[in-house]
This record gives sequence, C-alpha cells and structure tokens, in this order.
Amino acid sequence: MNAAGIDVSSKKSTVAVLRPFGEVVKLPFDVNHSAEGLASLAQQLKSLDGETRVVMEHTGRYYESVANVLHEAGLYVSAVNPLLIKEYGGNSLRRVKTDKADAVKIARYALDNWTDLRDYTPMDTIRYDLKTLNRQFQLASKQRTATANNLIALQEQSFPGIRKCFDSPVRKDGTQKWVDFTYTFWHVNCVRKHSLNAFAERYRKWCSRHGYIFKQSNAEEVYALAKAAVVLVPESEVTKLLVQEAANQLTSISRSVETYRAEMNRLASMLPEYPVVMEMYGIGESFGPQLMAEIGDIRRFEHKKSLVAFAGVDPMPNQSGEKNVRSNRSSKRGSPYLRRTLFNIMGIYLKCSPANEPVYQFIDRKRAEGKPFYVYMTAGSNKFLRRYYAKVRDYLSMLDDLPSVDLDSTGLKQQD
Repeated sequence: MNAAGIDVSSKKSTVAVLRPFGEVVKLPFDVNHSAEGLASLAQQLKSLDGETRVVMEHTGRYYESVANVLHEAGLYVSAVNPLLIKEYGGNSLRRVKTDKADAVKIARYALDNWTDLRDYTPMDTIRYDLKTLNRQFQLASKQRTATANNLIALQEQSFPGIRKCFDSPVRKDGTQKWVDFTYTFWHVNCVRKHSLNAFAERYRKWCSRHGYIFKQSNAEEVYALAKAAVVLVPESEVTKLLVQEAANQLTSISRSVETYRAEMNRLASMLPEYPVVMEMYGIGESFGPQLMAEIGDIRRFEHKKSLVAFAGVDPMPNQSGEKNVRSNRSSKRGSPYLRRTLFNIMGIYLKCSPANEPVYQFIDRKRAEGKPFYVYMTAGSNKFLRRYYAKVRDYLSMLDDLPSVDLDSTGLKQQD
C-alpha cells in the first residue's frame, strides 16, 4: 500500500509517498495548483503499484481543488482535521516545520491510520453554496454590528439619545427606521429649529414617504429630546457628511445581510432535511439555514457524539489515577460558526421558556442546580445537537425507504 501525504498551500503542494516500514516511494516534491500540474500528480499516483491513498489536511479552501481533481481521477482521497496531524507524534525531539517534513508526517499518519481513513466526498453544489453564503452572512453581520456602533457613536455627538426612540426591526430590503431618520435629521437643530406642530407634520410626511408608521407620541418624544439635548458638535457640513455617510454604509451592509439571509433560506429549502429542521423549536428562517450550512449532510457523522465533537461542545475527560474531574471545559475544537448559532438558539429557549420543550427543561434543570451560565448554555447546545441528529437521521432514513416515483411517457406516476 502507498500513502501519499500532501501538504497543501495556496499556490502549490508538497507531496511525499511512503510505504510500510519506512520505505520511501517518492521523495517530497512540489506540485503547482494548475490543471496540468494536478493532472500529472494524479497520473503519477495512479501508476504506483498497489493500493494508493491520498491524505491531506482539511484546512481553508486551498485543499478542495486538489482533493476534487484527485477524487475525480479515481484515487482514494481523505481530508483529515489538521489537529489530528498536529498532535500526531513525530518521533523526534527536534522541532522541524517545513513543507517537506509536513508531507512526510501526513504520509506516516496515513500509514498508521490506514483503516480509519474516510473517503473524501465532494460537497454537493447546494450545500457548498449554502456554506459559502453562511460565511459571507456571518462576515457581513459582524460588519453591520461594527458600522451600527460607529453610527451610534456619531449620533451621540450630534443627536444624543435618538437611537432609543425607535425600535422598528430591519426590513427585508435592509432599511431601518432609526437609520433613515438619522440620515434626514442628522443634527438636533434639524428638529428643534421648528415648532412642535411643524416638526410633527414634517415627520408625518417623512414616515409616509419611507413607508413607516407615524405616531404623534413618537414625534413629541423626539422633539422633547431634541430640545433638551446637549450636543458636542456644531451643525456643519462636516458633521452632516460623517453622519449621512455612516448611515449609508449601515444601510448598504444591512441590505447585503438580508439578501444573504433570503438566499440561504431559498437554498436550504431545497435540501431534504429542511422540513424537519424548521419544525424544531427555536429554528427560523435565519438559524435553520445556518445550522444546515455548518452541519452539512448528517449522514457523514457515524453517531451523535461525532456531531457534538464537530461542534466543539463536548466536555473533555480529565481522569488520571484517583483524579477524576467531573465538570470539564468543552473542547471548542469544532466549528465556531456552528457554536455561535447554537448559542443564539439557546438564547431563544431562555427568553421564551417553553415548558414542554426537552431542551429547555434540561437547561432549566442545570440552571436550578447552580451551574454557571456558560455551562448550562453549552450543555443545552449538546442536548439540542443530539436531538437534531436523531430527528434528521430518522427523517432521511424514512425518505430513503420510500419507493422512488417516476413519470412515464403518459405523465402518470409509476412506483418501483
């Protein structure tokens, strides 16, 4: 058997091929990430005598093009967690960090774990696009939070406290009432230079023009705030530019976030597990697609513990001799995006307190036992993932057992 270890980087990879008992088949060599270079590599590996398995680290996006080309060429490819390679013993006291040494180390890992290697299966197009969209959605959400904080900081100088006068949610086009209001009424003088009736009439027309609900009480609240406010910056063109540009940036980013959210929900609805996932408590059109994007096909996990470990919410055992620590920290070695989504879902359970939901009952019991906040939130995430695994696995198994349905030439359904 031949173990090909590939250390992947952005533009090239280093390949080493070993056989049992330390036999070197090919010394480490570099391969460019081009169609010609990867095709040549596939040909070289296929020409070797005996079974050949290719192993590489599951890092970033660089490995995917190499794995896809080799997989399509008919080679057995396995992408492993880089932490497994890092913790794999090098059988040396020296610390050597080169591409050639890493390629040899990966090949040695492949030989020692030959029977446990899992064949790489390229993610289908829908799941791949959904996961990519989720990563962009998470990035845009962070940018929106930072941009909103920046706008609020500028508001506190030109119109302090105005943010608290509005509680309208973000609309599907990314607009929000407080942001649009800030763009038009960017300084307290834009309000208090008018009388109350004049401002209320102008505010009413503004609401009608932007599609917002007008309330006289809201106009009076804003006017009273403007009259009492102490501002730090004058009513100048510079202040107007800063506030309005910050508002434009926030609206633009919010529009991107909502666009990503809608497209993720559309793609997720095309996956077979969509109905059963959306029926789970705390899951909506935002968190449901995020879960499916990060978890992927549930059938790639052998059991529920594998999914829990993938999310990094599994407690790490700590036992040695008579020492046996029962309360341990979670590993946090899985997907941080999945953990963030789970944390938000657990927040919904705490806010809504559904007494009949097993996950909430479990969280509430841990909280009653005096467990710290992050402990029972992590424990709830663990419980939720186990239920998710069971529900989705059973549902997909049921779909697999159903007879296939086709249409004949007359358009009538025929069952196998």
